[in-house]
Amino acid sequence: MWHWYLLTLAVLGASASVSPEQLAHSGASMFADLKPQEMRAVRDLLMSSPVLRLSPATSTSLRKNSILLMELHVPRKHEALRALDRGQARPPRQARVVVQFGDQAQPNTTEFLVGPLPNPTGFTHRTFKRNQLIKFESRPMCSVEYAHLGALLERITRKAHQLLLESTGFSFNNCTDRCLTFSDIAPRGLGSGERRSWIILQKFVEGYFIHPVGLEILINHQSLDPAEWQVEKVWYNEQYFDSMEELVELYNSDRLRKMKLPEHDDNELYSTYVPRGQSNTRSNIHGPKLVEPQGPRYRVDGNFVRYAGWSFAFRVRSSAGMQLFDLRFNGERVAYEISLQEAIAFYAGHTPAAMQTKYIDAGWAMGTSDYELAPGIDCPEIATFLDLYHYYDTDKPVRYKNALCIFEMTTAMPLRRHFNSNFSGGYNFYGGLENHVLVIRTTSTVYNYDYIWDFLFYQNGVVESKVSATGYIHATFFTPEGLHYGNRVYSYVLGNMHTHLIHYKVDLDIAGRRNSFETLSLKYENITNPWSPGHVVVQSRLQRTQHRTERSAAFRFGKRFPRYLHFYNPEQKNKWGHQRGYRIQYNSHAHSVLPRGWQEENGISWSRYALAVTRHKDDEMTSSSIYTQNDPWEPTVSFEDYIRNNEDIEKQDLVAWVTVGFLHIPHSEDIPNTATPGNAVGFFLRPFNFFNEDPSLASRSTVIMRQRKEGSPQVQRWTPEVVGHCVSYRPFQYDGTYNSD
Repeated sequence: MWHWYLLTLAVLGASASVSPEQLAHSGASMFADLKPQEMRAVRDLLMSSPVLRLSPATSTSLRKNSILLMELHVPRKHEALRALDRGQARPPRQARVVVQFGDQAQPNTTEFLVGPLPNPTGFTHRTFKRNQLIKFESRPMCSVEYAHLGALLERITRKAHQLLLESTGFSFNNCTDRCLTFSDIAPRGLGSGERRSWIILQKFVEGYFIHPVGLEILINHQSLDPAEWQVEKVWYNEQYFDSMEELVELYNSDRLRKMKLPEHDDNELYSTYVPRGQSNTRSNIHGPKLVEPQGPRYRVDGNFVRYAGWSFAFRVRSSAGMQLFDLRFNGERVAYEISLQEAIAFYAGHTPAAMQTKYIDAGWAMGTSDYELAPGIDCPEIATFLDLYHYYDTDKPVRYKNALCIFEMTTAMPLRRHFNSNFSGGYNFYGGLENHVLVIRTTSTVYNYDYIWDFLFYQNGVVESKVSATGYIHATFFTPEGLHYGNRVYSYVLGNMHTHLIHYKVDLDIAGRRNSFETLSLKYENITNPWSPGHVVVQSRLQRTQHRTERSAAFRFGKRFPRYLHFYNPEQKNKWGHQRGYRIQYNSHAHSVLPRGWQEENGISWSRYALAVTRHKDDEMTSSSIYTQNDPWEPTVSFEDYIRNNEDIEKQDLVAWVTVGFLHIPHSEDIPNTATPGNAVGFFLRPFNFFNEDPSLASRSTVIMRQRKEGSPQVQRWTPEVVGHCVSYRPFQYDGTYNSD
């Protein structure tokens, strides 16, 4: 007992001597993505297991057992906090591995936890809430299945070779520079357990997503033997057929409505980025660029970042994208986790593929589509670029070069400023502070769409989460009825309307883990004027609503949404007696995409709510899964389960689940690509009585001028007067007077 007491004192003494920043720095590695050597060690362990009988993922058979996905398994929160807050030992690192068991009587998908890393010795089954099983048909598509699908399309379109040439000028066979390609649509069927995909044929040219040719094919590829795959339906020029043979027979006998696309001209390719049209911008000089006159002011050490009072750890989850952990300001944790959970785009249209398109992007391993960022375009040239490694549908780690960037930028807008006029042609003082922010950015190119994912850190304790949408629209063949679902963007192309929804997990720890949640709204009051009793005063009055249960804190789309969403610690107050808190502020135009409980909507039950607040649970790590795309009817992860028991949320460890998004009705200006202006949504985390005053007062970038009776103004500044040769050699100057000439 005495030895245990001494050991306890030693541990407490050691942790007390370590600063919060040192603990955060040392603990960040708990959240670091798997290293390539860890991935290889996990692969070798599993491949050597006689129980699993694994084959290479790239082998051509579908009837095999193989690894689909490998990524970090994040430790339980209470275990991580022991290391982050008390300096105790970090929990063992583990990998989450998804294995497809196709070579057995009852094929299934199983997840394993493998560890301890970096030298794993064993693995255990990973289970989901309610012990939900993973249906084999819900697995994501892999490159081998796509190869078989492409081969099938080549075979079946040989029968329609002449039809394709006459109708489109393109073909799958003997096509040289006039070839067709395809895009597949999901979900794959109309009910759980199916694997039937509509295929859109497109011209294989630059930007083929907006070159549909008017032929769509429904293929049943549920069998693990591609020889058993079947064409179930064909759509050609607004007409349905039961097989390719029926289509060809009726075409050759002139018993259907034929079509013929305009002659293809490579010199007038509307989907290309090659400049066209008149520009009045000078092209012999570059536009403005971002510079760091004296070098970077932030620090990156592995997956740990420090900047202007902020510190955080980051990772990029292969299945869903960027996650931030242990977000602190001046050493005090604000949030344990802010992470991307899911992105969906639900479409509408007249063609069968269009009306079936409901993309749920984690099912396409959205996190692995973070390709190289272009300096000067995707990120400033001065950014810190980092490589990422993923293990998805492969037999070895894949390096994604320069796939994440971190940079500081000026917003060209003051964080705050004031010109204090003396109303006599001069001023009493001017004060201003440049608004610099740190940005961490990745992208996801999920087929046609490009999402730009940003987290921005401000000097005044604000965090912004933002996604900007660009890339090619999802387009289908134009029909007159299609105008009910979008706009014509080319002679035979319809841009289909769709709704983007993005889901985030925001695990807040405001001045500790015992948090509560309230909303603030306004109501009018009618009171007697105290200084003129014969009159009344009508004014706004704050109305606070305390939300005590999960159901009361789940805000459905279509209902009135509160103005202020306030998370606070009821046991911690600032200098002025207010409970220390943060609030979530939305920048969004989101709405629901399907009626509640309607078929595919069951898989995205989080999309019912603009905001839902739950108690933190380690078995409620994510709101979606990679299996939802291909089985939204009976999802492996159902967000509705998280609030079904309606638990108490007062003085609890709370998680805010945030949904943002927008409606996109494509228009001619979306050709060739959707542009980012106006297509960015997200949310802010803003301090609300968390501090005693604006914490950006600590910034030494403030400039203050006071007018003297004679001579130049008195200037107070705490940074070098001359910015640097990359910006200007001229010293800072300011006059401030506004006398008549």
